[in-house]
Amino acid sequence: MEKVDAIIIGAGVVGLAIAARLSNKLNNVLIIDKNAGFGEETSSRNSEVIHAGIYYPQHSLKAKLCVQGKEKLYQYCKDRGIPHQRLGKLLVAHGEEEEQCLAKTIKQAALNDVNDLVWLTADELKKSNPALHATAALLSPSTGIIDSHRYMQALLAEIEHNNGQFVGKTTFIKADNNNDGFVVTLNSQDEIMQLHCDYLINSGGLHSTKVAENISDLKKSHIPTLYYCRGHYFSYQGRSPFTQLIYPLPEAHGLGIHASLDIGGQLKFGPDTQYIDDIDYEVSPLLKAKFVAAIQRYYPSLDSERLQPAYSGIRPKLEGPNDGFKDFVIQSEKVHGVKGLVNLFGIDSPGLTSSLAIAEYVDERLAI
Repeated sequence: MEKVDAIIIGAGVVGLAIAARLSNKLNNVLIIDKNAGFGEETSSRNSEVIHAGIYYPQHSLKAKLCVQGKEKLYQYCKDRGIPHQRLGKLLVAHGEEEEQCLAKTIKQAALNDVNDLVWLTADELKKSNPALHATAALLSPSTGIIDSHRYMQALLAEIEHNNGQFVGKTTFIKADNNNDGFVVTLNSQDEIMQLHCDYLINSGGLHSTKVAENISDLKKSHIPTLYYCRGHYFSYQGRSPFTQLIYPLPEAHGLGIHASLDIGGQLKFGPDTQYIDDIDYEVSPLLKAKFVAAIQRYYPSLDSERLQPAYSGIRPKLEGPNDGFKDFVIQSEKVHGVKGLVNLFGIDSPGLTSSLAIAEYVDERLAI
C-alpha cells in the first residue's frame, strides 16, 4: 500500500493553507478535493475581505485567529506579489441607538487587540464619502481585500514546491485507524484506492461532518450538527461611488448586506443570510427588492437598475437559525482521542482571513 505522510481532505483556502504549512515539515503531503479544482465552493464564493477581527467574543478562536491571520495574510501577499489592498472599512450607524452599538464595537475590538478604529462624524463622512448616508461611522483601517484565487494558487505552488500534491475529482470514502496511522479509502474518478497516512486533516467545509462520520474510532459525540447558510450577492454595473468597504451593523448570522470591492474595482453587495437544507447556489431575482431596501439605508441614491444578481455562497455554520454565536471547532487528539486526526468544523467567516493562523494552530496541535 502506498504511503503518504499526511492527507488533507478539502482543498478550500483553509485546507490549502494547512497543506502548505505541513509541506514545509513533511516529505509527502496530499490534498484532495471532490471537485476538479481547488477552492470551488465556499472559498470562491465570498466577499474576499481581509477582516480586522473587531466583532468576535474575546478569547474565541475567531477573534484570536482572525487578528493573527490578518497580519500573516498581508505579509504572505506582500512576499508573494498576491494582489491585495488595505482599503479600510466603514461600519456605519443611523441614529443614536446604532451609534451606541459603534461605541460598544470599539470596546469589543480593543478586547481583541484591535486598537486602530477611528470614529467619523456625519460631517466628516460627507466630505470623504458624499454618496454615503450615515450619522456616524467607524473606520477600520486594517480591513482590506484580496484576490483569493491568486492566494490559493500561491498556496498550491508552495505545496508543489515542497513535493506535495493536489488531486481533484477524488472523494473520501472512509478512514480506518490502525494504531499506526490511517488507511484511507478514496474514489478517484471511479477508481477505488487505498493510501496509508500518519496524519489526517478533515477540512471538508460543507462536507466536514459527513467526512467525520466515516472516520473509525471517532465518537459521534464529537461530530456537531452543521447548517448550510446561503448568502447572495448582487453586482453593481458602473463606477463605484465608494473607495472603501461599507458595512451596516452586523446581523444575527452575518455581517449584513455590505458594499465591497474586488481587486478590479467592481462593486458588489451582499451577502444576506438564508438557511437552506441542500447545497443550491440559486440567486433569485426576487431578492432584489430586499437588497435595494437594505442598500438604500446607507446609499440612498442607488440606481436599482444597475443592480444585478451575481452569485451566492454557502457557509458551513454551527449555529442554527435560532442560535447565538458559535466558534470555530478545531478538534485534535486532546479532544477526540484519535492520534494524528484533526477535524475542522464550522469554518465560516473569518475563515479566509484566519487561514494561515488556522494552519499554524493545526500544526501546533499535531506537534510534528
